[in-house]
Order: sequence, then structure tokens, then C-alpha cells
Amino acid sequence: MLSKVYSAGVIGIEGFEVAVECSGWDRIPKFELVGLPDAAVKEAKNRVRSACENSGYLFPSLDIMINLAPADIKKEGSGYDLAILCAILQCDRIIPSDYDFSNKCFVGELSLSGEVRSVGGVLSMALAARAAGRTEIFVPAACAGEASVVEGISVFGVDNLRQLINHIKGVELIRPMRFDASMFDLSSRPEGLDFADVRGQLKAKRALEIAAAGGHNVLMIGPPGAGKSMMAKRLPTILPDMSFEEAVETTKIHSVTGTLKSNLVTERPFRSPHHTVTMPGLVGGGTVPKPGEISLANNGVLFLDELPEFSKAVTESLRQPLEDGVVTVTRAAAKVTYPASFMLVCAMNPCRCGYFGDVSRTCKCTASSRASYIQRISGPLLDRIDIEIELPSVTYNEISGKSAPGEPSSEIRKRVNAGRKFTDERLTKGGDKPGTLNANMTPKMMHKYCTLDKEGAQLMKEAFESLGLSARGHDRVLKVARTIADLDGEERISADHIAEAIMYRTLDRKYWKK
Repeated sequence: MLSKVYSAGVIGIEGFEVAVECSGWDRIPKFELVGLPDAAVKEAKNRVRSACENSGYLFPSLDIMINLAPADIKKEGSGYDLAILCAILQCDRIIPSDYDFSNKCFVGELSLSGEVRSVGGVLSMALAARAAGRTEIFVPAACAGEASVVEGISVFGVDNLRQLINHIKGVELIRPMRFDASMFDLSSRPEGLDFADVRGQLKAKRALEIAAAGGHNVLMIGPPGAGKSMMAKRLPTILPDMSFEEAVETTKIHSVTGTLKSNLVTERPFRSPHHTVTMPGLVGGGTVPKPGEISLANNGVLFLDELPEFSKAVTESLRQPLEDGVVTVTRAAAKVTYPASFMLVCAMNPCRCGYFGDVSRTCKCTASSRASYIQRISGPLLDRIDIEIELPSVTYNEISGKSAPGEPSSEIRKRVNAGRKFTDERLTKGGDKPGTLNANMTPKMMHKYCTLDKEGAQLMKEAFESLGLSARGHDRVLKVARTIADLDGEERISADHIAEAIMYRTLDRKYWKK
């Protein structure tokens, strides 16, 4: 007897279909599983036997051969259990031999009692099943909401094996999970965080507003307690709402890594790894490649606090993802590419003690100590940061509440949304696809949209020569100026826009230039 049932796996964050082929012979009982299974897949032999018998079905006394096709791709995880057992039960005719599995996909881990446990990457698997022409997918009940996001395929949430067999036999049908867009609020924001909580630091708030509007990378330098971390954590509250496509892409990443907390990621991610993070932990990797922090921050914010404390090898690994928006991890097991389109926000003290240049406290660091601390950040990485802002210590009047309350995130977000809308309208009029952030403009787009008036061009030339900007630094000043102009609703970049953009590049000269 031969049976075939379809399942799905994940490579990187992309799903792929797996055909579970089962052949059973009436001879000495044996169970073989082939098709490049990893240890977790091989252990399915014990799980499916126990799940079958504890669900009230006699496990077949057959010589069973299971093949997971395509056989040249490594199969990982426990998500094939459900499909393996369905194929075995059809071989033994517990599931009728004429039952048609051709349009169905089965994903889920079986417990010894027969319960169906959740697995990671269900959204990617559902997308792969739909792409392969399957019209129904059976997944753990806990993952059904996640899979239901995929249109064009019926999703059935399964609690246990007996429930599934009853459905297949028509005894008691499982109702398909329906996707309800009203279940998801893509305008949701982190609770309890608002820029209204931040007193003073108007210049830094303006810089973060520009960064949010154009998707620019930011470096904040200031003494301890100036509010660097506080403002970074509130940056997602002024970013535009996620699009549905961004939400699906972000959900795929978090589902694969097991960090998914709801059926769909509706808030822009904010990731803040500790400075002891390893390179694989940040950019992705491992023996079996998994996404790192930069991919978990995709479509959101990656915050590196105390930047000089990070290993230089780790921070240098950010250079290529910051340019390309993706990261490719090559290992013996696989070569995978992960999305890595994020806003990089960094914070650091001006020296080891933190008080260099502070008017209220005296710095205790020597000149050589300050230099060695600052030099932990390389020029090429600084070149990829668009906005540099220095934060002074907060005054007593500001923290005591005697100053005016801070502007709420909702008001700042309105201006950010207006700036992004102006950007999209400008791109549409220019014949380009809307949605491209100013920080990601190509050289061709810069030539088209970053035109300067005479005064602006002269100011840009003087800044290039006096600040010693690289070609990349020159382009980043222009991109920031373009964003400032968009916030002002101006088609043409003026000298005022250039002047403000240059202001956000002057810390190079103060801290890094001799």
C-alpha cells in the first residue's frame, strides 16, 4: 500500500512543500524514515506511535518506509508529525484508501497523548502550501489564526489526532478559521510610551522626527540621564502605521524564530540587544541558520545602547545590511537571505565616564582614554549614519515640570505621515514607485529629486570641503535635506534645508576628526 500526504517546511523564513510518501508492507514490523531528516524529524517515529495508540487507534504492524521529498533538502523540526501519521494511517486503511489528500497540507507536532502542538513558521508554510496549489491546510489550533492571514486557502485548526480523524471520516467536521481584518489594528502603538514624557531635548526630538519621516539612521551622544534611551524607545510611537504587506513579512520572521506573540505583528518592532550580543545573534547564523536581531527589527527599529561597548567585529557586520536591506548567511547546512530593512538608532556617552563637555560635571577621562573610547566606532560605520545629535544634560526646570509639557507622539506622527505622503506623491509624479524611503534612494533617484538652488549648492560644496565628507557622507546629507524639504512640503531643496542637514553631521568633526 502506498500513500502520499503533503506537509511543509521552512528554509530561512520561506516555506517549501514536502511530500510525505509512505509505503507499508505486511511483513516483519519496521519503521524507516528517509529524506534528509534531522534528529527532531527522526524522533517522529516514537511520537506518532504513542500519539496513535493513546488516541485509541492500533498502530499498524507493518514494515513502514517514510520518504520526505524532495530528498535533497534538509528537513528540520517536528512539524511533519501530523502528515507522517496521516500517511501511515491511510496505508493501514484507518483513513480510507480512497480519501483524497491531493489538495491538503498538514503541519503540526504530535504529543505522546495525541494533542497537536504548535510549531514555528506556520505563516510561511501556509504561503508555500497555497503557492503549491493546495486549497486546505490543517495546522495546530494555536497557529490557525496566524495561518488564516493567507488568503485563498482554507485553514483548519486541529486540537488533537482524534478530532482530525473524525473530520477526515466526516463524523464531526472542523470549522475553518476565517480571516477577519478587523481583528488586527495596524495603527497600534507600544502602550505606556509617549514623547510627551520627554522634557526638553527639542533638538533631539526634531532629529528623530526627521529620521522617522525619511527612515534615517541616528546616533545620539550625551551624558548619562540625558534621555537617549528614553527617546529611542519612543521612536516607534511616531513611525507610520505598518502596511499589511509589512505586517506579514515581519510576522514570518518572528514566527520562524518563535518570538511571535500574536497572530499578526501589528506594531513596528523595537529590538535592543545587549552589548554582549554575538555576531550570529545580531546578523543571524548558527549551525542551522536562524534570523538575528537585525531581521527581527525588520520594518522597525534596532537600538544599540552604549555603542562603543559592542564588539567592533559585531558593529562592523552591520555595514552591508545597512546598505542592502538584506543579510545573507552562508553555512554548510544552507545559504539563506533574510530581510534586514531597519532604522539603526545608536546611543553612546561622549567618553568612558560620560561627562566630557558637560557643563555641570567634570570629565575624569584623559585625552588618550577618550580617544580610545571614541575610536571603537569606525569611520565606515559612521558614514552609514545619517543624523548625529548631541544631547545636553536636562536642567532642573525641565525635569521638575516647570517647563512646558512635551509634545505628544500623536502630533509628531501627524507631521511624519504628512512628510511620507508628500514623498510618495513626489515619487508618483516622477514615475517611481511610492513607498521608497528617502534614506534608501538610489543614485538615479537622488539625481532626479535632490536638486539644489544656487545658494544650497554653494553651501553643500563648502560643507563637503570643510567637514571632509566622503561621497557617501555627501549623499546622506542630501537625503536628510530631502526629508526636511518633504516635511516642509517643498519640491525643491533650499539652503535652509541643507543647513539643517549639515548640522546633523558636525559631530564627526568634534569627536572623530583630529
